[in-house]
Amino acid sequence: MKTFLDFEKPVAELQNRIAELRSAAEGDDVDISEELQRLELKSAELLASTYRSLTPWQKTQVARHPLRPHFRDYVEHIFDDFMPLGGDRTFGEDEAILGGFARLNGRRVMLIGHEKGNDTQSRIRHNFGMGKPEGYRKAIRLMEMAGRFGLPVVTLVDTSGAFPGIEAEERGQAEAIARSTEACLALPVPMVATIVGEGGSGGAVALASAERVLMLEHAVYSVISPEGCASILWRTAEKAPDAAEAMKITAQQLAQMNVIDRIIKEPVGGAHRDPAAAAHALGTAIAEELDALIGRPADELRRIREDRFLAIGAN
Repeated sequence: MKTFLDFEKPVAELQNRIAELRSAAEGDDVDISEELQRLELKSAELLASTYRSLTPWQKTQVARHPLRPHFRDYVEHIFDDFMPLGGDRTFGEDEAILGGFARLNGRRVMLIGHEKGNDTQSRIRHNFGMGKPEGYRKAIRLMEMAGRFGLPVVTLVDTSGAFPGIEAEERGQAEAIARSTEACLALPVPMVATIVGEGGSGGAVALASAERVLMLEHAVYSVISPEGCASILWRTAEKAPDAAEAMKITAQQLAQMNVIDRIIKEPVGGAHRDPAAAAHALGTAIAEELDALIGRPADELRRIREDRFLAIGAN
C-alpha cells in the first residue's frame, strides 16, 4: 500500500480516482483507456511539479518516509558478497550501525552505515538508526581494519542522531562519536560517504568525515533536527518548518555552501517510489568517486579531508 505524505494529497486523490475507475470498469465493456491515460499523465505531471519545488520541511518528510530504502535495501541492490562483522570488542553489538566487507562492481570495500528498519519490530531492533557508543566503536574497528587491508571505506548515513539515552551517555557516547570522526579523518584509504536519508548531528558526522561527501536529492543533513531547533528557539516543535528553512538542510543548499560534494538524483517522487533505480544511481556515483580516489597516497587523502572540512564556512 502506498503511503502519501501530507503535501502529496492532490496526487493521492488522483491515484484514488484512477483506482476507482479501474475497479468500476472490471468486467464492463466500456472503454475507459483514454480517461485512464489522461488521469495517469496528469498524476505523473502533478507529482513531478510537486517534487520540483519542495520546501526544506517537505524534504525532511521525504527523507523520513517509512518506505524510503535503508542500508539493507542498498546492500541488496548494489553490493555483492556482504559479510557483516559485529561487536566493538568492548561492550557488545549495536544493530543501529551495520558494517562489513562487501563488493561494489567487483571492488572490495568496507561498507558501514545506519539501519533504521522497515517495520515496527525491525525499527525497535535497530533502534531507529540511532547508534550507541558500541556502534561507533564498531565502526572505528572496521575502519581500522579497512586501513590495514587497504580497502576503501563506503558509508551510508541515515540517522536522526546518535542515541541520547542515559545508558549511552554512561558508556561514553560523546567520546565514541569523537573517536569515530577522528578515525574517518585518519584513514589511509579512500572514503566516500553518502547521506541517504537523514544526516543528524554528530551521529551522522561520525560516519561522514570523508574526502567525498555525497547526498541523495531529497536527503537532509543538519546539526540538529528541525523539531529540536524549533524547541530551543521558539519553545515549540510546531515551528519546525521555519527551523528547517532557516537551517539550510537540503542537498541543494549544502552543495552551494560546499558542505557536500555531489547530489545524486532520485526517481521522480523520491527514492521510496523506485528503490532499485535510486540504488543504481547511488552505486554508480559511489563507484565513480572511488575510481577518482583509488591509488592516491595516504597523506594526500588525509590532506584532502582536512582541507575540505577546514574550508567549510570560510567564505
